[in-house]
Amino acid sequence: MGFGEAISTNLSKITDFTGRASRPEFWWWILAIWILNLIVSLISGGWRGGSGFLWFIGWVISIILVLATLAVGCRRLHDTGKSGWFQLIYLIPCVGWIIMIFLFVQPGTAGDNQYGPPPAS
Repeated sequence: MGFGEAISTNLSKITDFTGRASRPEFWWWILAIWILNLIVSLISGGWRGGSGFLWFIGWVISIILVLATLAVGCRRLHDTGKSGWFQLIYLIPCVGWIIMIFLFVQPGTAGDNQYGPPPAS
């Protein structure tokens, strides 16, 4: 799965917390989110405490992207045979992100698992 296909797949499943997501689908999405957040922050003045309509639109976009990222993270964890609730590990100070990166880079379960058939790569 390439960059464009990962973006379109995740935008079509923006609130879908069921099923499975492959590693490329997840990591291409993360790259796109980082790039888009940088662009939105630069335009809206988010880093310098911007104000006004552009700042508000930037926050709305960020909230939507967080929801989509939680959904693809849940599907990625499903691919490894884990519950999407494991994302609560993010809340552990300092080490939560490290643990989650470790979980996200794990290979998916071969064949079907309790969350469905393997994702199309």
